[in-house]
Amino acid sequence: MPVDPDALRPVALFAGLTDDDLAAIAAKFEARTAEGGERFAREGASGYFFFVILEGTAEVTRGGTAVATLGPGDCFGETAILEATRRTATVTAVTPMVVGAMFGADFAKLADDSPELHARLRQLVAERRADD
Repeated sequence: MPVDPDALRPVALFAGLTDDDLAAIAAKFEARTAEGGERFAREGASGYFFFVILEGTAEVTRGGTAVATLGPGDCFGETAILEATRRTATVTAVTPMVVGAMFGADFAKLADDSPELHARLRQLVAERRADD
């Protein structure tokens, strides 16, 4: 099921983008649902998707230790795609969730095509690395 562009407005990564830009980005996402306990990403695994949380809450763990809680407007999965590395954390649904999932190749192209978005993503990756 497609993602409504308006659902991406609360995502800080996409703040200030035009309606046309949001529509183009939303077209690359597929809405997915998950139940509590379902795992989206596993630390050390290959990463093929970028995710934006539209509804619900997820827990981020590293080495089995909880390091963050994510909710609507948060995103994850960018580091493995942008840096061609394995997942740096495990992300598990705590509540029923709806996420937007974008295939990694589409996400990488999106980042390459938009210098502003690319800069925001690099900043996000740097912030997350600093938290390690």
